[in-house]
Amino acid sequence: MIHYKAYLKKPQSHYIYIDLTIDKIESSTLDLQLPAWRPGRYELGNFAKNIKRVDAFDTNGKPLPYIKLTKDLWQITTNGSTTVKVTYSYHTSEINAGNCYADETQLYINPVHLCLYVPQRMHEEHILELDIPNDYKIATSLKKDGKKLTAFSFDELADSPVFASSQIQSQYYEVNQIKFWIHFLGECKPDFEKLKTDFIKFTKTQINFWQGFPVNEYHFLFQVLPYKHYHGVEHQKSTVIAIGPGYHLNKGKTYEDILGVSSHELFHTWNIKYIRPTEMLPYDFTKENYARTGFVYEGFTTYYGDVLLLTSGVFTQAQYFETLEERLNKHFHNYGRFNLSVAHSSFETWLDGYVSGAPYRKTSIYDEGNLVAFMLDVLIMKHSQHQKGLRDVCHNLYQQFGQKNIGYTEMDIITLCEQAAGVSFQKFFENYVYGTEDYEPQLMSCFEYLGLSLTKKSSAHVSESVFGFKTADIGFNKKITLIAPYSPAWKANLSIGDEILAVNGYTLKNDFHEWMTYFKDNTIQLTISSNHQLKTIQLPVQEKQHSYFDTLKIEHKELKEHEHFKKWMELNS
Repeated sequence: MIHYKAYLKKPQSHYIYIDLTIDKIESSTLDLQLPAWRPGRYELGNFAKNIKRVDAFDTNGKPLPYIKLTKDLWQITTNGSTTVKVTYSYHTSEINAGNCYADETQLYINPVHLCLYVPQRMHEEHILELDIPNDYKIATSLKKDGKKLTAFSFDELADSPVFASSQIQSQYYEVNQIKFWIHFLGECKPDFEKLKTDFIKFTKTQINFWQGFPVNEYHFLFQVLPYKHYHGVEHQKSTVIAIGPGYHLNKGKTYEDILGVSSHELFHTWNIKYIRPTEMLPYDFTKENYARTGFVYEGFTTYYGDVLLLTSGVFTQAQYFETLEERLNKHFHNYGRFNLSVAHSSFETWLDGYVSGAPYRKTSIYDEGNLVAFMLDVLIMKHSQHQKGLRDVCHNLYQQFGQKNIGYTEMDIITLCEQAAGVSFQKFFENYVYGTEDYEPQLMSCFEYLGLSLTKKSSAHVSESVFGFKTADIGFNKKITLIAPYSPAWKANLSIGDEILAVNGYTLKNDFHEWMTYFKDNTIQLTISSNHQLKTIQLPVQEKQHSYFDTLKIEHKELKEHEHFKKWMELNS
């Protein structure tokens, strides 16, 4: 038996305490491994840095010696004891969708962060017992018996987050006799009827898309925060979604975000939890699991997470196109797309995939992969005379690989696309997946085929459209976040990170763009703080203007009457 007991001593310290008991030990040493990363986040997390102390004891409570073999591997000398108890504490101060967290209101455990495991015994049953107040509710996909939770293996335990709190609000809906639970933890007043109406729609559409559901229940676990936040993490039978602010939960952009991230994470149930690249089957929790197919496991998911909200009737056409426009603008404003392809950026997520990193270095597997999926979908539909689409590729991935527990290769993706379309896709993958060819001509062609047009409009901000730099608020001032290569800002030696304090001698009071517009036909002098040094940078008058950071818009008319658009909708319903 491998048994964990989790409890708090002083909740405000954010330490979670674990008592781990392992029996039936027959060897002179016992290896205990802590994961170095969590699935769904393709970078090392090095969770061992959060462990404060480890102690080991034999059956009689006598201390046992141990050594660390690596940063997250402990080896205990058993001294002949057949049962070993290990105690340790894990610090959790940051709250998001993929972490652990503890305070006086909740115990939130993502087991992959803090559960040491025996590498040779991962396939055994693992029990997680919670020492929590009696008025706490528990929300999880694990089998529950009071405060005792059971996983049939460490892999299931690692993939099964747990909420425990007296503040959990829960309801469920059913589709195809499968229960889908919606749990909210945090200050909010969820409109469950509204939520269930929309969740039923996209859940039915996804199950119809895949022609079945691979698990017998599912849990949406919402960690509601009092400030703006957006983050989701997929699991086999659940997802944790951190969202905020709670007071906007049922309306506007926050509600749209809930729908968007929930649809995305549900689609992951098939695409990455069952359909996995060969490099991640099985997961190796101890090191990087490098793969160049992020455009499939995140890109396809991003694409269909949005598309199926449209075809299910949850999103209007306007809402869908607004979301797609966000993806397009992120793509065209990211100069890293000319340096690293989406496939190579997938490999590089293990290095710096979730931070801005070095400017102009990489691109996004989510946004780029979404556009790759869109182009593939339209091209397959076009070449198959509207008989097939990317959906057929997904079906074959699930049937040939996911349901058989076989990992797919990069070549498998190309082959399945070619089989669906009946034409070669070698050049497409060479240009847009493994290469850095400009997407614009192919995107334009695909949009036109569906009766859409992709138009560009100059940014309303002079700093962006004329001088080629983007900014973010920092108090009354502005901080430079991006500079277009070879733009006037680039040539004037502005730097990313510079803080703009004044325009032509006028200090800023949240009116930077107004002053830039006012002086746009004159020589502009910016007073900046660069590396804590005051500087004056002159931006010259632009006689021949090149527009930077254009805003891309999707124009559409009478789509209900457009044959190709109707077929695209039908194939993705």
